[in-house]
Amino acid sequence: MQVPQDVLEAVFEQLDDDRDLILKTLTKLVRTPSVVGHEGEAQNLVQTLYRELGLDLDVFEAGEVQGLYDHPAYCGWEGLPPEKRYDGRPNVVGTLPGDNSHPSLILNGHIDVVSAEPEGQWSHPPWEAEIQDDLMYGRGASDMKSGLVAAWAALRAILKTGHRPTGTVALQSVIEEEAGGGGGALACFLRGHNADAFVAVEPSGHRIRTGNGGILYFRVKVAGQTAHAGNAHLGVNAVAEMAPIVAALFELDRRRGRDVTDPFFEEGSMGRSCHLSIGTYRAGDWPSTVAGWAEVEARIGFVPGETREDIKNLVEDTVHAAAGDSPWLTEHPPAVEWFGWNADPWVEDEDHPFIRHMQNTAEKVLGQRVPLYARTSGVDSRFAHLFDSVGVCYGPTGKNNHGIDEAVDLESVFECSRVLAALILSWCGWRRSA
Repeated sequence: MQVPQDVLEAVFEQLDDDRDLILKTLTKLVRTPSVVGHEGEAQNLVQTLYRELGLDLDVFEAGEVQGLYDHPAYCGWEGLPPEKRYDGRPNVVGTLPGDNSHPSLILNGHIDVVSAEPEGQWSHPPWEAEIQDDLMYGRGASDMKSGLVAAWAALRAILKTGHRPTGTVALQSVIEEEAGGGGGALACFLRGHNADAFVAVEPSGHRIRTGNGGILYFRVKVAGQTAHAGNAHLGVNAVAEMAPIVAALFELDRRRGRDVTDPFFEEGSMGRSCHLSIGTYRAGDWPSTVAGWAEVEARIGFVPGETREDIKNLVEDTVHAAAGDSPWLTEHPPAVEWFGWNADPWVEDEDHPFIRHMQNTAEKVLGQRVPLYARTSGVDSRFAHLFDSVGVCYGPTGKNNHGIDEAVDLESVFECSRVLAALILSWCGWRRSA
């Protein structure tokens, strides 16, 4: 729908007037830690923001959602057993109901963040939201509390100027995206929160992300035989037995990095289509005891055309082949366990009407090209196609996501709010408030 220029200008002027409020709101959210598993306090703040807009609130814990754990796309945080996993960790959905004959839209953001450790290495404390050179530093400043605030500010500006979207618009603040999204975005879809289009307001640098890599988590366990270090020759050190397996997994990563290519994913992920990364390595429990166990946990990515079954077989075959030269592991085979993330790769059709509409809208607002891209990581937009919707990511510009001195470019937050406001009005339609 074509939006009159005077309507857009009024909304954009409101956003300009709201800059201090937007900055204050983002500061408050960044200063409220919400590491995966501990999102409750920050979600209370979001509830207040959505309530003040007059949205219909649905605040619910994922454990209430029927069929969640049985859904093939479910994966979630494993810090607690399923019966207690979501206690005190609600999702917050604020809906502005509209006319069902007009297109609807979900603007989704995740409130959870990853750990800020080692906090002592930060130049700016991770929970202080310090600003320097137009950058706000802090864990979650970029990934992705800035996007959450930009979406809220966009809808707020529309309402403040006496306008209202014709179709339904929903704002979502969800949990545990960083752990797979099962208890967050997936739970929202299964609870019935759906729309014609879904935008995860992830940091994207004024690009539209239409592709998600496949992701699987796995752990490898090796048993040894303990003995006193003074009689170490009588034991079997699990560290040594694990070593060839670790080497084989690194070699598998190198080989896949060379041989598995997808230009769309390579362009968006700085030259690699997929990775196998070992994230943890633990062994033994006492310096003077031969290590009786060793365990690694890893993440493997894969591209369209590869299946979960293919990747699982590849990893398991690699592990067992590496163990084949060890007499001990022949008698005591390593165990491979699959846990956590289990996302399939997905790429949206770039000619989908919503994607073309959003691209055109963003380019008009920003006055620059807004390209499409894919990345090897997984985000909540990947769930949309499972529910007959279309899912993309679009959000502010940030740096060092998941790393030391994470930061967001504040001007990009204001620009993102403009784009999202124009998208709401043009996609859902608009009318004067009664």
